Amino acid sequence: MNQKRPLFTPSFVVIFVAALFSLSAGLARAAAQGTVEAVQAPAWLERDGRSQPLNPGTEVKSGDVVRTGAGSRAYLMLAEGSRVKLGESAEFKIKFDNPEPKSIFRGAFDLAAGAFRFTTGLLAKTRPREVTIRVATATIGIRGTDVWGRASPDSELVALIEGKIELQRAGQAFQLAPMNYMEAKRGEAAQVQRLDFAALQKLALETEITQSGAMSANGGWALAHDAGTEQTQAIALYDRLRAAGYAARIRPQTTAQGFHYLVQMNGFASAAEAALVADRVQKILGVQFVSKKRAA
Repeated sequence: MNQKRPLFTPSFVVIFVAALFSLSAGLARAAAQGTVEAVQAPAWLERDGRSQPLNPGTEVKSGDVVRTGAGSRAYLMLAEGSRVKLGESAEFKIKFDNPEPKSIFRGAFDLAAGAFRFTTGLLAKTRPREVTIRVATATIGIRGTDVWGRASPDSELVALIEGKIELQRAGQAFQLAPMNYMEAKRGEAAQVQRLDFAALQKLALETEITQSGAMSANGGWALAHDAGTEQTQAIALYDRLRAAGYAARIRPQTTAQGFHYLVQMNGFASAAEAALVADRVQKILGVQFVSKKRAA
């Protein structure tokens, strides 16, 4: 008598399950409208009334607010191929108008304070987009470009580096040409002036991450503090770091005496970069961290 062969072999089931996991992970990645690319702490993400440290690799969602502290920088990568760079003491509110950026990417952003730079990658410039950015009282309509802006208590500035933007402010309408900028004092009419290369370099430094202890998702070095066997001490340090705008995690380790706790910050490009942050944290919190190769 011929035995019936099983409909699915064990190897087929394993491959099928793996494919499902791969597909679901791919769909999750596709659904992300933007992610945190790099952070020079301190910086925070506010969501649903709660604040947490800004961490590389974190998805940003509609309704989020990104805040940077003194000396901080942050890079956000949008799904349509543009990068947003934020300078220190910035407040950047995010709104995505469509759940899936497959045809036209729609977004509205509000820079309430600080400086930003919005740059569209070369391959993404032809993609249809409807993006507006509000800089204090000025509103920018973007169609794929490189634009820089700043909102300060007494003035606002928008500089076009490349591409095309439509700009509206207090009843005035502009179409800025590349390498021109609009500047306006509060309560005064805006003025358009030529942007020279030296001025552009000075502005760009306000939003660039320098080699100053930045963290990214693929950084291979970490900072660690040995909190000993006391879980409460590890949690207390973890909370203090996060309140100060530094993304941290607790790594329990098993020893012959029981659990041992490390408080760790990940994502530094080198031991030297990690050491810079260790010095800052020691000055702020009085806690010593040591650099080490990041565990896989």
